[in-house]
Amino acid sequence: MKRLQDPRFKVANREALIGIALVLINFAIWFGFAYGLGSKDPAEYSYIFGFPAWFFYSCFAGTIFMIVLIWITIKLFFKNIPFDDGGEEQ
Repeated sequence: MKRLQDPRFKVANREALIGIALVLINFAIWFGFAYGLGSKDPAEYSYIFGFPAWFFYSCFAGTIFMIVLIWITIKLFFKNIPFDDGGEEQ
């Protein structure tokens, strides 16, 4: 069976791998702050805007960081590709 050689598949695979990498980065940030700072006794927690520091950094600051990182990644590494074949006229 002949494998398709459409260059769009190469672009889609690269962008999918970038997406997986971003998910892993997001999980590492969340896990690191949540279990790194949150593993202390609750009486020893420090608070930021009324939230425990581990929660603030893992949920709020991590989300803002990921939004910026995804925006930069899309601008630098993703590109528009056409969905149509271009060979068929309608």
